[in-house]
Amino acid sequence: MASVSSGPSYLPLALIDKCIGSRIWVIMKGDKELVGTLRGFDDYVNMVLDDVREYTFTPEGKKVTQLESILLNGNNITMMVPGGDPEENDGKAS
Repeated sequence: MASVSSGPSYLPLALIDKCIGSRIWVIMKGDKELVGTLRGFDDYVNMVLDDVREYTFTPEGKKVTQLESILLNGNNITMMVPGGDPEENDGKAS
């Protein structure tokens, strides 16, 4: 029987902790996505982002808003992509 070796495994909060100070793409419940620099978070994954671009998707199209900083409620976060940016991908923001 062969053993399968994998890279290091991290718990979710430890992985988010490694992203502090770097850009992160946050996909929220509903029609909002944000890209910003992660400054901090707590055990509930409430997050503080700086230098934020907020993307809102409506039937009329995409709206982009620049924000200096924002506090996100962790209950409304569905996915996070470290180093990601919707402008560079073929997702909703194309």
